[in-house]
Amino acid sequence: MREIVVCGEALVDVVSATPIPPRAGPLPALQPALGGGPFNVAITLGRLGSAVSFCSAVSTDTYGEAIMTALHASGVRTSLVQRRAEPTSLALATLGTDGAAHYSFYVEGTADRTVTDPGPLPSTVGAACFGTLSLALEPGAAVYESLMRRCRDEGRLVVLDPNIRAAVIDDHDAYRRRFASWLDVVDVIKLSDEDATWLASGPAGTSADDWLAAGVVAVVITAGSEGITVRSPAGTVTSPAPPTTVADTIGAGDSVLGGLMRQLDRLGALSRPAVAALTIEQWQSIADFAGQVAAITVSRPGADPPWASEVASD
Repeated sequence: MREIVVCGEALVDVVSATPIPPRAGPLPALQPALGGGPFNVAITLGRLGSAVSFCSAVSTDTYGEAIMTALHASGVRTSLVQRRAEPTSLALATLGTDGAAHYSFYVEGTADRTVTDPGPLPSTVGAACFGTLSLALEPGAAVYESLMRRCRDEGRLVVLDPNIRAAVIDDHDAYRRRFASWLDVVDVIKLSDEDATWLASGPAGTSADDWLAAGVVAVVITAGSEGITVRSPAGTVTSPAPPTTVADTIGAGDSVLGGLMRQLDRLGALSRPAVAALTIEQWQSIADFAGQVAAITVSRPGADPPWASEVASD
């Protein structure tokens, strides 16, 4: 069985489920929940049945221990996890009336930023996923970028979800230029429509057309309730979002990526040539499955992706 490695941060989402009052008075209660884009992707893949490892630096504090426990409980392998004495990163998530989450981050001097090169990956690894804060915050970003390039050189499928968090990016245009520099090593890009708009703005902006022209094989764009669009050599497919009652949108995009990678795994498409050869019908099935995974995730509070038994699969 080919293995997927998900690279990046795990953190704690501190969720305020009700708006902060504009006047003096008690503040709403905060609920901590494990999260971080790469962590959520790894958990999704483990629950759906893929062989998956998590590559990160995780604190030895109480939250770090909870992160490790959650990874193991979802079937995620942790041999590539480095343990650090620095604290766990925090993300303050405030929910809007539509369930959408808005974030503030507390990431200075935290464990995940201290990640070092993990060395050679096992020969069983067919694909590696990267993204979110871990590719925006140094010194860890340079480590993950180097690993990304090495994975491409070794013939592994490289998947990127930038999952833009503009609040932690000091120089927006420098990040856009850096993103453009990754295109020659990335095979699949998954991102939200908001991410795509942000990346296309400014003098260093790039668009999906630029990414495909640079050699990216497939671009997957999520648009919330509008569904998922995939552009690939086979053509363009759109999968409407399944009807669901939204509890919140925390982890929605991450579960899309997990569902996408799970289907690529099931199809034996954990390589660049195999992804390039997928048919329009296969991409439609992949997008439909990823949408189902996300619909279940947003129907319950926090990033709580489904298990394989909860998702219909052909």
